[in-house]
Amino acid sequence: MSLIAPINIGPNRIDVPVILAPMTGVTDMPFRTLVKRFGAGLTVTEMIASEAMIRETRQSIQKAAWHPSEEPVSMQLAGCEPERMAEAAKLNEQKGAAIIDINMGCPVKKVVNGHAGSSLMRDLPLATQLIRATVKAVKLPVTLKMRMGWDHNSLNAPELARIAEGEGVHLITVHGRTRCQLYSGTADWAFVRLVKETVKLPVIVNGDICSIEDAKTALAQSGADGVMIGRGAYGKPWLIAQVMAALTGRDVPADPTLAAQHALVKEHYQMMLDLYGELNGVNLARKHLGWYTKGLHDSAAFRNSVNFVPDSKTVLAMIDRFYEAQLALAEKPKALAA
Repeated sequence: MSLIAPINIGPNRIDVPVILAPMTGVTDMPFRTLVKRFGAGLTVTEMIASEAMIRETRQSIQKAAWHPSEEPVSMQLAGCEPERMAEAAKLNEQKGAAIIDINMGCPVKKVVNGHAGSSLMRDLPLATQLIRATVKAVKLPVTLKMRMGWDHNSLNAPELARIAEGEGVHLITVHGRTRCQLYSGTADWAFVRLVKETVKLPVIVNGDICSIEDAKTALAQSGADGVMIGRGAYGKPWLIAQVMAALTGRDVPADPTLAAQHALVKEHYQMMLDLYGELNGVNLARKHLGWYTKGLHDSAAFRNSVNFVPDSKTVLAMIDRFYEAQLALAEKPKALAA
């Protein structure tokens, strides 16, 4: 029995709405490509500042890059000036994006201090202007990501959702925390039901969905039309495919074998080198190596050493040695049993 049904975002049909969340510094093209290969209803780019998009900074170009396998592409933009958001949305439309996602959920101080992200939930008139300008600027469907509100004294997500629907937004994603919670405490999936009951649009629930059971519970409590998975996918680009299978009543694929994970880690590492170059690639890949190896034998020692290695060839050799040791350990019980 399927627990989830297809949704439409404008002309884009999402057969199984289990979505990879946009996460700055994590969901770049290499990671999204791997997630999509295993299976994902939709992937969303990292948050891109509208001003940086217009100026076409090197970082914004890297963030906006996508692989054809990801299509339809949802491009997330952040900003606080309606005219600049509109211009950035037009640029992405010209580049071939299929969906524009507006960020009104990012809680990071640098973004909030610039009156963007979740700061806009404190200024609904400006938020309205920004949504209106973006929707009018493009023929693409526009979606919106938000939090419950700025704090627990201003839980205005339902009101913002109603405004967004009136301005022509096609889908809303709600992270079940306030801005002031940042990532502390636990996500309130039940609150998202208030948003779902306010609008006729598809609503996606987000926050703390790290397993199949989390996804099922989040859907049940929120009444949402789909789930968005963020930190739960760290080091597990196959998780979204497993959740998709479980929610549609199919057999859940097993985690990749150690040998397959070894190959995947090396491929991911090389993809990051290709996108960012040697220096930045080595530095940016370290967190991924930590997530992939977490929980494996002697992984802390591996991380403590590999995080200080500046060249990729040495790192790749260390990855080989680490996974070869894991495979040897896994074979020991079989040899003893024989």
